[in-house]
Amino acid sequence: MWRVTNLRLLLVGWLLFWAATMGTAVARVPTSYDTSATIRLADLPPQGTQVYTLIFKGGPFAYERDGVVFGNRERLLPLNKRGYYLEYTVPTPGLRHRGVKRIVCGGQRTAPDACYYTADHYESFRKIVP
Repeated sequence: MWRVTNLRLLLVGWLLFWAATMGTAVARVPTSYDTSATIRLADLPPQGTQVYTLIFKGGPFAYERDGVVFGNRERLLPLNKRGYYLEYTVPTPGLRHRGVKRIVCGGQRTAPDACYYTADHYESFRKIVP
């Protein structure tokens, strides 16, 4: 009986320790936004240039999710209030899904303050310079 009780206590302690440490995640929070990372509009893939032009015209866009709020959870873009950034899909030829390329713009829907290109699904951003 004594062994079973101690074994249960040991198991409960181990489970509590495991749950506490497994639930802890290290967030990737940059110390500052890298303003030197840019891409010229002419250097975007042709589909990116088309999407960029459509953004300023207000569409129409190919995907239902184009123009939805981008939360900037990665905090790789300059910090702004929720709803400031909107995301748009840059189609990848040959894919049947949205792929990983996006343009994220901040500011007014058809007159953004700045737009950023990501070719790796929000792992990195480059500011689009016309």
